[in-house]
Amino acid sequence: MTHDSTYDVVVVGGGAAGLSGALALGRSRRAVLVVDGGAPRNAPAGHVHNFLTNEGVPPAELYATARAEVARYGVEVVDGTVLTAHRRDDPDGLRFDVELADGRRVRARQLLVTTGLVDELPDVAGLAERWGRDVLHCPYCHGWEVRDRAVGVLATGPTAVHQALLFRQLTDDVVLFAHTAPPLPAEQAEQLAARGVRVVEGAVAAVETAGDRLTGVRLVSGEVVARQAVAVAPRFQARADLLAGLGLGTVDFVMAGQVVGAHVPADPTGATSVPGVWVAGNVTDLGATVVVAAAGGMKAGAAVNADLVAEDTDRAVAARRAARDGTAPVTTPGAAGTTPSGGAPEAVDEETARYWDELYAARERYWSGRANPHLVTVAGALPPGTVLDLGCGEGGDAIWLARQGWRVTAVDVSRTALDRAAAEASAAGVTGRIDFRRHDLTRDFPDGRFDLVSAQFLQSPIEFPRDEVLRAAARAVAPGGRLLIVEHGEMPPWARAHHPETHFPTPQETLASLALDPDAWHTERVEAVHREGTGPNGETGHLVDNLVLVRRR
Repeated sequence: MTHDSTYDVVVVGGGAAGLSGALALGRSRRAVLVVDGGAPRNAPAGHVHNFLTNEGVPPAELYATARAEVARYGVEVVDGTVLTAHRRDDPDGLRFDVELADGRRVRARQLLVTTGLVDELPDVAGLAERWGRDVLHCPYCHGWEVRDRAVGVLATGPTAVHQALLFRQLTDDVVLFAHTAPPLPAEQAEQLAARGVRVVEGAVAAVETAGDRLTGVRLVSGEVVARQAVAVAPRFQARADLLAGLGLGTVDFVMAGQVVGAHVPADPTGATSVPGVWVAGNVTDLGATVVVAAAGGMKAGAAVNADLVAEDTDRAVAARRAARDGTAPVTTPGAAGTTPSGGAPEAVDEETARYWDELYAARERYWSGRANPHLVTVAGALPPGTVLDLGCGEGGDAIWLARQGWRVTAVDVSRTALDRAAAEASAAGVTGRIDFRRHDLTRDFPDGRFDLVSAQFLQSPIEFPRDEVLRAAARAVAPGGRLLIVEHGEMPPWARAHHPETHFPTPQETLASLALDPDAWHTERVEAVHREGTGPNGETGHLVDNLVLVRRR
């Protein structure tokens, strides 16, 4: 990621809600970044329960599996913390600037916050050390594991009696410790007595342990009541500091007339009062178990996608009307009419730009609607990542790559081509995955490292420093990434009369011109590929494509 990395959605929090929302979004071909602080609420627990098909799975295993699943759909997950998120005014719909603790900055159209909550335990010595093991709060999460044991319930709030009765379903040895709670109403006292739940008066000082096991509850009086597990009712505090910068805060959550925590209010889809900011999981639903949080994340992810679809459709309609009416072209971040990242002025040779603008303007459309077949073959076999599309033209390759889950930086010198590409990307609903930029590769090469650099038929009838540009393309390949070069091997039959003596380098000559260090690069393909093609006026003929595919070790 660089300062100008853009996503449809940044998900803050990589637990069940966040990864479930990311999965729904990734399967909808959205560009998604998940930032995970690595401190899930259920980390102290040994296993996840009441999650159909995942019953008894350790939390770490559940999240590792979920990460692998979302990665299949192009979702990027990074370990880190989001420091700040701020709204920004941007006509291209990038509403939020997001800063990570390591200094990285990204932009997003929408935010899905799934940061969970903190369980604030009663001030009793030893509780925190046993939390998630034999100090519990939820009978559905941990009740079966303490069945038939001696269970104590610490009365600190209005749910204590209800909690005691729930655990009584699992064992006939339940004690309610009155602790600091007010006297029980007569009706509740009768309920406990009827179910055989003993009430112990007096404040609790600590829990006792022996050999890494809870053995009892010690009262302030010094009396110890033997117990094997203790149920408590924490105060649930949503992790919502990040949202303060967006104008969102928490509100008290009241149960049985008493405040039991604080959460971020939202509608049933997860939408907050701030447009573009969504929440899911325990940050908004304090009582959600893991499976309920996952369901909430999926529901919010679908709602976010629906909102983006509506926005993409509005843009597509605007692009169609602009093309029909001859009004100003539609642009996307970094597209024609803007400066490259960093705000530096464009380094463009105007004669070169004019040539290519006139070439594209001579036809209503050059793009066939299909991506280059060799790119489809190569990229289709790779896991989606970052890709640099050199000489993107009207965007055919960039749009195909974005639909497969790649995050695309697409560059060209022609404003006309870039404007058309931006409009096509908007109509296809993939603007969040493509960063169109105007670059004259003879003067200005894009910054950054990429998993794939694609140079498809990057050949020019006017002066062009081909070898220097291809060597720069190789330098832009990230470790483990690939450079794919596809070029004409000979003049198409329908053009030979106009260019009878044109020489095309062989794939071996192209590879040699890259001057790659053999210890740093592995050659995967160097070949001339023969195929049948169709010319601009419907002619058919035999074509030769020279292909070079190399991988940086």
